[in-house]
Amino acid sequence: MLHEEIKSKIKEAMLARDTVRLEVLRGMVTAFTNELVAKGKKPQDFLTDEEALLVITRLSKQRKDSIDQYTKGGRADLADEEKAQLAVIETFLPKLMDKPEIEIVAKKIQADLGMTDPTKKGMFMAAVMKELKGKADGAIVKEVVDSLF
Repeated sequence: MLHEEIKSKIKEAMLARDTVRLEVLRGMVTAFTNELVAKGKKPQDFLTDEEALLVITRLSKQRKDSIDQYTKGGRADLADEEKAQLAVIETFLPKLMDKPEIEIVAKKIQADLGMTDPTKKGMFMAAVMKELKGKADGAIVKEVVDSLF
């Protein structure tokens, strides 16, 4: 299980004196525990891999938002820290589809549903996101959907 794997990697990071990796892994375990408590489970329990991936994805999005804010605020030093943490987090996420792959799926769904009316773009976006849930970045999917209408 992913949850157990991350807990075991903490010791490796400690022995390697990799402070960034250690900080990120500890943060993940804390986020897992918070998720368990929010779901009414005991902190000693483990999340399923799907639940753990949702938590890790949330952590990834938080880092990306922070990087964006720090960059806009002229704080490159803090943005670099967040980028280093994001790199560690992304090692636990599955590879996301790139734009050409998303376009293929979106065009197929558009053809299957027969959607050409721009007023139905929201419904189309929902259908594409349902199909690509966890496989593609929502921002890229939005770009592709916008380009099709």
